[in-house]
Amino acid sequence: MVTVFVAFLWGFFLLVSDTVAAQKVFKVPYESQADLKVFIVPYDSQADLLVYFVKYESQATKDGLFYAVKYESQADFRLFFVDYESQANLKIYIVDYESQAGWRNKSKQHLLKFRKN
Repeated sequence: MVTVFVAFLWGFFLLVSDTVAAQKVFKVPYESQADLKVFIVPYDSQADLLVYFVKYESQATKDGLFYAVKYESQADFRLFFVDYESQANLKIYIVDYESQAGWRNKSKQHLLKFRKN
């Protein structure tokens, strides 16, 4: 069920994304290709990072604002979505508003630091 939900979300975000330069992420099909293993939690209180997917690359101006790219070579970070929380390096919760994005567990910041291009 989690895999279907992740596939739906990722497809949606790729559809609303345009190509443009910020915190760019790409979903890889194999764990060995990933920079990070990610699990989407059901409640924001369980997350290390609250994530909002922006429509334009120029909107990704801080940690937690992700821009989904269409090609792996465009990404700053390659993400693999795991099926179990215990497999993840980073737990995220997808928020509804850009202003909600950011770290809840600051000890994980070293895993995914915003990169300015």
